[in-house]
Amino acid sequence: MNGRSEPGSWSPLGHEVLRQVLDGTPAGVGILDPQLRYVYVNPALARMNGIPAEAHVGRTITEVLPDLDDAGEEAMQQVLADGKSREVPSSGHTRAPSGLTRRYWQGAYHRLSGPDGTAVGLVGITLEVSTSRHEQHELERARERLALLDRAATLIGTTLEMEATCSELARFLVPLLADIASVDVLPPEGTASHSRGQLRLRRAAMAALPNLRDEVTIFGEPGQYLDYQEGSTIPRCLQSGRPVLEDLCGDGTVARSTRGRERIAAYRAVGIHSALVVPLTARGHPIGTVTMVRGGESPGFTDRDVEIAQDVVGRAAISLDNARRYTHEHGITLELQRALMSEPGSPHPTVEAAFRYQPAGSSALVGGDWYDTVRLSFGRTLLAMGDVMGHGVEASVDMSQYRSMLRFVASADLPPHRILRRLDTLISETESGRPASCLLALVDPTRGKCAYSSAGHLPPALIRPDGSVELIEVPVGPPLGTGHGGYEIVSGRCGRGDVLLLYTDGLVERRGEDIDVSLERLARLRLHPDGDLGGLVDRILSLLVSEPAEDDIAVLAARIVR
Repeated sequence: MNGRSEPGSWSPLGHEVLRQVLDGTPAGVGILDPQLRYVYVNPALARMNGIPAEAHVGRTITEVLPDLDDAGEEAMQQVLADGKSREVPSSGHTRAPSGLTRRYWQGAYHRLSGPDGTAVGLVGITLEVSTSRHEQHELERARERLALLDRAATLIGTTLEMEATCSELARFLVPLLADIASVDVLPPEGTASHSRGQLRLRRAAMAALPNLRDEVTIFGEPGQYLDYQEGSTIPRCLQSGRPVLEDLCGDGTVARSTRGRERIAAYRAVGIHSALVVPLTARGHPIGTVTMVRGGESPGFTDRDVEIAQDVVGRAAISLDNARRYTHEHGITLELQRALMSEPGSPHPTVEAAFRYQPAGSSALVGGDWYDTVRLSFGRTLLAMGDVMGHGVEASVDMSQYRSMLRFVASADLPPHRILRRLDTLISETESGRPASCLLALVDPTRGKCAYSSAGHLPPALIRPDGSVELIEVPVGPPLGTGHGGYEIVSGRCGRGDVLLLYTDGLVERRGEDIDVSLERLARLRLHPDGDLGGLVDRILSLLVSEPAEDDIAVLAARIVR
């Protein structure tokens, strides 16, 4: 049956051919006026809704089908308002008989406009996409699984610290899948993992329900190395690369699965009856295992639990492998950086110098911060502080190369701005050279003067004998390696007892803070420049760096002693 509008009312169906098309299509088609009242309903939509077509005319969707969600009606209101066509899913029940717990539709809505461009209604085309009850159940399970994995992705692997990632994984699994969860990892490369028929792993993390936290310490605490007999559950899991599910109700099974018969009493005291061990494997390499156990009134593990555990642990293994790789590279870079920074040149005996290098927290790779002192003729000393753009091994290697370049150029006894100009040219001609900031200070104790020049670096600070801090204004040229040159030189007084402070941006900069505010924090300090110079540098670090730094920090302090 066809729903028809009343005589004299607006009708978009004046063409009989169009009516035949709409009446014959298997898709549900409805035309509504600007008040979202039905004007026309084709036979397919009438069957879908379980109401004769003429019973729709003059009534709204809510009046016809009160058990639908509001998604379709909201989309129609938006289409009428802005004229943009939309496709939206909706769900609920119509008056048509159905054995489904819920029905689903996909609707497309388009605005109908009159000759003057105003909205005179809209057309909606609806297709049912409902599935069988079994398919709906599987679809809901798939949605739940995806939601769980999405949640795991946001909670596991938030840092590049392996211990933190293991803890996040264990806490995520309790109480979601287990009463107790532990993460054991293979020792670092070069450390023996097998000894006297045993497999040695390190307990990286452990989590338990609140009422079990005191009891589980007997099974091993984070940081401990644990030995597992060959043939027990964890070695078998690592060897096969597949999950191992065990019923621990029998004492014999407990003895074979754990690290010995002495654990039987502990398992019984906690009430453990089921265990699931899942391998931690990433990029084809084993990392360790995750053990989940249930006890007391908790049900045993099901096949679905195993599937979910594999998904979660598999995602976490990638984060753990990234953390392990990062930790390895970070360690190499840090050792390289420390080795390169450990032997700055010796200043002239008239100048005392102290140095500090503090790497950033483990959330960032080691950078290319560097410092140096070069002894020159006539009792002068050149102080240098630089920062190579980027992080990692490459930045550290470039830092070492630039430092060597500086020593070579400085040997020509040039003023600071000409040294920067030569360095800029040399670095810009290097194929893989990274830009770098640099600040030079030429200290001349005999004349009581210092000359400064800057290539994109923060200004030096002068700590006077009265403890006040003065930021020295130095014209800032472009970073080294750009090939633009344009460096200037400024001079100032510096006498006996003055302490000249050079530093990289990690000392003062804070995320989201204007650099002028950061520098003002340094200028407001009141210090005691006499006494041990290294102690003074440590004092400055303690006053300005209260939390783990987001970037590397290098500090050089120099004092004229005679």
